[in-house]
Amino acid sequence: VQVVESGGGLVQPGGSLRLSCAASGFTFSSYVMSWYRQAPGKERERVGFINPVGSSVNYADSVKGRFTISRDNAKNTVYLQMTGLKPEDTAVYSCNVPLRGLWGQGTQVTVSS
Repeated sequence: VQVVESGGGLVQPGGSLRLSCAASGFTFSSYVMSWYRQAPGKERERVGFINPVGSSVNYADSVKGRFTISRDNAKNTVYLQMTGLKPEDTAVYSCNVPLRGLWGQGTQVTVSS
């Protein structure tokens, strides 16, 4: 039972990046999936979450209009599409399965010129 993030990296301000979170070992399509981030010296922040069928998504105000969460239940994967990236988006991004208390190891996103 695990979730594994990928897709992080270094991107210039204004750029885009897509993160993936691949799940295994549980019935992915039955669970809400969340994305979180934590910047150095700051508290962890929930970026957003998506319902099991992908019909409802909620976002933090800090990313609304720039980030999009989606999921592909056939691939057991949830995505975080990030556009208009800012230096303050620099953080370790992790996916989470709230009802299972399951966390990935995280992937680093650095926004810098």
